[in-house]
Order: sequence, then structure tokens, then C-alpha cells
Amino acid sequence: MGYGNIRSVQTSGASGQTAQQDRLGYSGVRASHTMAQTDSGRMSQYKSTIIRVGQRHGVDPALIAAIISRESRAGNALKDGWGDWNPQRNAYNAWGLMQVDVNPNGGGHTAVGGWDSEEHLNQGTGILVDFIDRISKKFPGWSREQKLKGGIAAYNQGDGSVHSYNEVDRHTTGGDYSNDVTARAQWYKDHGY
Repeated sequence: MGYGNIRSVQTSGASGQTAQQDRLGYSGVRASHTMAQTDSGRMSQYKSTIIRVGQRHGVDPALIAAIISRESRAGNALKDGWGDWNPQRNAYNAWGLMQVDVNPNGGGHTAVGGWDSEEHLNQGTGILVDFIDRISKKFPGWSREQKLKGGIAAYNQGDGSVHSYNEVDRHTTGGDYSNDVTARAQWYKDHGY
């Protein structure tokens, strides 16, 4: 789609820390694929919406599915649509399948639509596109696929945390966010998204 070919993005997959969520005895691309497959049954109910939103924004639907898998395990990790509990604020930091950051000290977004609605997926995908665009301006010499991966990392930690391609995940959750999401997206791409 418009932001690069997800299949051409280099990835090392999930870190050991991320793979531990599913008690996997291995990490890397294989672990990312296993977690994407685990979420695929729940993900299927959102497939047509994901495809519509992807087409609207020029984003590969497989990437949207991968972010949903990583962020909320296709809704399975949410409590009434909320996730990422913050004990200091005594509140949740994020809303919906794509875990839009509502923390005023973080992304500061306002939750839009129901947690699993098309409106929410439009908001989350719009935020992703904004980060890809910011990374594209920040690193004009990067390839489209590098900018895409940088935008994925920025979706997790903001574009100010992305300083170089070789350490794109240095500040992301689990130290692997863009690598894990990329590997999951490649799995979803190979499975009809």
C-alpha cells in the first residue's frame, strides 16, 4: 500500500520478554507468528472493518491487524475496552483495540467511538499514519520500508524516541515493538489481510 511493502520490512520478531506473554520457549519471528495465529480467531470478527479502514488510509490491513494483536490481543487483554493500567494515575492509559493513548502525559488523545468500532480503528490508523509521516520528514534518506518501521516504533513511543534505524526499538515496549508488529503483520498478510 502507500507506505511501503510490509513483506519487505526487515524484522527480528518478538523479544524473549514479549514471547513470555504466551509462555513461549522461543522468541523471534516464529514467536511473533505464533502470537498472531493465537489472536487470529478473535481477529476474524474485525477483518472486514480492518480492510475498509486500511483502504481508507492507504495502510496495509495486515499492519492494522498486527497492531491490534500486539496492543490488545484482538481485545482479549482489555477490560471494558481499556488497557495499560497506570497505578500512579489510578486510571487506564489506553483505549480500544489499537490502544490509543489517552494519558494526558502521553499521547493525550480523546477516545473516539466504541473500543472495537470502525471509528476507533480510523482514529488509531490515523495516528499511525501521522507517525509514519513524521518519521518520513525526520529521516528523509530512509527507504519507504525503513520509514514504515520507524513509524510503527513511533506509534508505541512517539517520534521523539526514534533516533536511528539500527536502534529503532531501543525505547519501545519490550525493546521489540516495531520488529514484533512487523513480523505479526507479515503473518496476517500471508493469511488473508
